[in-house]
Amino acid sequence: MPNPNPDALTFLQTRRSRPAKTLSMPVPDRSELEQLLVAAARTPDHGKLEPWRFIVIEKPAMPRIASIVQSRGEALGLAPEQITKGRLQFEQGHLAVAVIEVQKASEKIPALEQTYSAGAVCLALLNAALAAGWGANWLSGWASHDRAFMTEAFDLKENERIAGFIHIATETTAPPERPRPALDEITTWVSQ
Repeated sequence: MPNPNPDALTFLQTRRSRPAKTLSMPVPDRSELEQLLVAAARTPDHGKLEPWRFIVIEKPAMPRIASIVQSRGEALGLAPEQITKGRLQFEQGHLAVAVIEVQKASEKIPALEQTYSAGAVCLALLNAALAAGWGANWLSGWASHDRAFMTEAFDLKENERIAGFIHIATETTAPPERPRPALDEITTWVSQ
C-alpha cells in the first residue's frame, strides 16, 4: 500500500518556474543553498558515477561572466540581440548555480545516461529552490554550449559541459499559468 505525500504531489502538479529577470535580492545564504544542493544531489544516478558537479556563481562574479558572454558573442559573430540576451542573465542575476555535466568513462553506463542524470539534477535543484520558497529558473542559451566560454568562464575540462544555470533569488512577481500539454496527446497506454 502506498504512503502518499499529497503536499509533495500538489507541489509537483502546480510548480512554476519564475522568470530569471523577475528575481531580486535577497538570495539564499550558503547554508540555505547547501540544503538545496543536497536535495539536488539525490538525483537518480545509474552506477553512482556522480556525472555532475556544481559551480555557485555569486553576485560579484556576474559582471565578469557577462563580459565573457559579450566577448564570445562578438567573436562568434552573433547578432547583437542574441549577445544581449545571453549577457543579461548574468548582468541581471543575483545568484546562479551552474550544473556541470562531468562525463566519466564507464563500460556499463552510457554517456547519454550521464547526460540524463545531469539534466535531472537541474530539475531537482530548480524544484528544491521552489519548494523552499525561492523564485528559480533554469536557463541555458548559446553561451552554455560554447566551448571557449566554458573554458574561459569556468575552466571546464574537455569531459565537462554546462547542463544549465539555475538562477535562485526572491520572486518579485508570480508568473501567469501557461498552457500545459494535453495528457491524452502525449500518453500511450500499453496493456499487452
